[in-house]
Amino acid sequence: MVSAAIAREQGYEIVALTVDYNQRHKIELESAVQIAAKLNVSEHIILPLDLSRFGGSALTDDIDVPKSGVSDDIPITYVPARNLIFLSLTLGLAEARDARDIFIGVNALDYSGYPDCRPEFIEGFERLADLATKAGDQGSGFTIQTPLQYMTKADIAKEARRLDIDPALSWSCYDPAEGNLHCGLCDSCRLRQKGFEEAGIADPTRYAITP
Repeated sequence: MVSAAIAREQGYEIVALTVDYNQRHKIELESAVQIAAKLNVSEHIILPLDLSRFGGSALTDDIDVPKSGVSDDIPITYVPARNLIFLSLTLGLAEARDARDIFIGVNALDYSGYPDCRPEFIEGFERLADLATKAGDQGSGFTIQTPLQYMTKADIAKEARRLDIDPALSWSCYDPAEGNLHCGLCDSCRLRQKGFEEAGIADPTRYAITP
């Protein structure tokens, strides 16, 4: 949400892509629709891609989402190659729309240690994009924009306020509780709550259990 709002502020026309990968937290698809409308995007594609057929993650398989706190290890909520898959799809869409800038909201500070959020991955994909496409081959390469890469969650919360977008529109929780509540205990909920607290901004999130 914040990444897209920054793109809009910089004067970009936004073509938004949301992937319905049969994730446990499908409520984030509803959130994406609301955000796309709020940001007045020119096009919003919701693309079905059932990664539960692969499994291997608590977000796409019958595996419990960890609730014990953020650890130093890559958690079971890691979806195999998810950002690589998502960026590949986005690259195809960008080339089809004659766009050259791709925005993604990855973060390498307050996160769960996923390897596909690291700057090295983004830099590598940008090089790959130029090798893998007609546009790149003809000298019109792509830029992967990561405006949140080195922000803390507190910084991101402050950016949402500066950009005048309601953080309540966004969804973070990996394991939604009954009544469309954030569970409050998964990594994503804990990092979300921590960000609002450190930013000194009231957290509008409805939690089943306060982190």
